[in-house]
Amino acid sequence: MTPMEFSCAGETLHALPAGALYWPARRLLAVADLHFEKGSSYAVNALKLLPRHDTRQTLAILAALIDHLRPLTVVCLGDSFHDRGAIERLPTVERAEIERLTRLARFVWIAGNHDPSPPPGGWGEVAEEIADGPLVFRHEAQFGFSSGEISGHYHPVAALTVQGRGIRRRCFLTNGQRLILPAFGAYTGGLNALDPAIAQLFPDDYDALLTGRDTVRRLSWRQLRPDATLASTGWVRERR
Repeated sequence: MTPMEFSCAGETLHALPAGALYWPARRLLAVADLHFEKGSSYAVNALKLLPRHDTRQTLAILAALIDHLRPLTVVCLGDSFHDRGAIERLPTVERAEIERLTRLARFVWIAGNHDPSPPPGGWGEVAEEIADGPLVFRHEAQFGFSSGEISGHYHPVAALTVQGRGIRRRCFLTNGQRLILPAFGAYTGGLNALDPAIAQLFPDDYDALLTGRDTVRRLSWRQLRPDATLASTGWVRERR
């Protein structure tokens, strides 16, 4: 696992291939949009036939990062639980693993639009947002706010063509002043990094940090391509 070192608001940060962010100066690990128990939500509502082990997969990756990095603080940037009944549906093994992890580090659960209620007592702190030095951690980016903002919510993915083949990768998005994390959950979808909902948050140039199996690759937005649905409508991002 080779992280990519980059700067945001003057702080040195590491983008990890797993889709998590590490801030060495604070020993802080941040993840966004875990969506625990999304699979069981679909199973209960009979909307899709998804395997019900997404929480186990997501926790396994998170646990490996915590065991390796030994962070002092873990910040979960909202939408950690998929719906109102997610906590009640947690299997015994997964619940025990969350309890183990929350004993290893200080957990801060940022409230997101999918989080209906705080996690059980003893699992950590709950906050709308937290500020630490020049960085502010919140669930959704604020339009017009850019200095040191770290957020999730949009599940950004980058689309590009490599040797004639179209690929999509989860990605971080940054302009050096604000940062949007990819979704960390195993069953989460993604929004194209060129989508207007995201692009409007970066009025000037921005880069995508694409996650791979073992590395992170940095590309300009100019090297990405829109989804087919956007291309068919003739939508093209223009710069002055």
